[in-house]
Amino acid sequence: MMGGSPHGHRRTRTSRLGAVNQRTDPRTGRPAATRSRHPARALFWRLFAINGLVFTAGTFVLALSPATVSSPVLLAEIPVLIVGLALIITTNALLIRKSLAPLDALTTLMQRVDLLTAGDRLTDSGNGDLTQLIATFNEMLDRLEAERSASSAYALAAQEGERRRIARELHDEIGQSLTVALLSLKSVVDRAPEALREELRSAQETVRASLDEVRRVARRLRPGVLEDLGLNSALSALSSDFSQASGIAIRREVDPALPPLSSEVELVLYRIAQEGLTNVARHSQARHVELSLKQEKGQLTLRISDDGRGGVDKEGAGIRGMRERALLIGARLAIDSPPGGGTDVRLVVPPHAVHSVHPVKES
Repeated sequence: MMGGSPHGHRRTRTSRLGAVNQRTDPRTGRPAATRSRHPARALFWRLFAINGLVFTAGTFVLALSPATVSSPVLLAEIPVLIVGLALIITTNALLIRKSLAPLDALTTLMQRVDLLTAGDRLTDSGNGDLTQLIATFNEMLDRLEAERSASSAYALAAQEGERRRIARELHDEIGQSLTVALLSLKSVVDRAPEALREELRSAQETVRASLDEVRRVARRLRPGVLEDLGLNSALSALSSDFSQASGIAIRREVDPALPPLSSEVELVLYRIAQEGLTNVARHSQARHVELSLKQEKGQLTLRISDDGRGGVDKEGAGIRGMRERALLIGARLAIDSPPGGGTDVRLVVPPHAVHSVHPVKES
């Protein structure tokens, strides 16, 4: 039937309102307190009450005091009036300033907030009508960070999928073509006249070097060793490739007693280590670099430290990409880079984030 009882509609509406009033605080998980729907109106009445109270108290004190005001005002009465007015204005200013003090802190937070640095919130000072404004702003940051994290997860998943596709094409198509060319050159070298063999062997070595480079690029794009042998072996292969390509000595230290990690956490750790080493090779002018992954106080710490020139004062696309990946697993990324003192990159993964992560599925 299309019709229905009006009482049923009323119950539905009531239940919905109840659901709104019983919503939970996303930061604490506890039921949020019911707040006024008009914080501006509540603040207006608060200021109106403060002013009214101050001027009423001033009038009451003036009425009960022995002070009198003549008409016209006598010269001796002017100081009394000035002192009374100054007391009233000062008291009113102090009370209003205390009521509006959280707005300064809110403005400061608005200026420094960065969605790539999670957890920066304004503490509620218990200031009456501004409590809702503070809580609403914090909830807005929660929503923005959640949406940013979700959109980053989708973007990085698409990126991983594209890397897999390119790596597969490099390996299956270009790699196969170069292999065929290499075998053909070998056959030609065996049958060529002695005068041409040296040039053909040089071409053969060029094709072989190109094939090796294609395989290295494919491994960087798609860490097959990570899927097949795990994070420890993947970091070992990454360190070897980095040292061979850059000529920078690397010391690797991975805790053998790491807890079982989800594939998403392993992928984020590998990509951040990869990007960190890439930055060292491109910008640091370092001679030595240290890559370590340890479990300390129940949390994982990935560290990439070099002895280069340091002085990283602007975050490029690489570092912002590292921060986005860190947010996906609830980790904290810190970069310390004093001028001339090398660069130290630390990724700290808290214990609760090891298995409770946003999925980064590869398409």
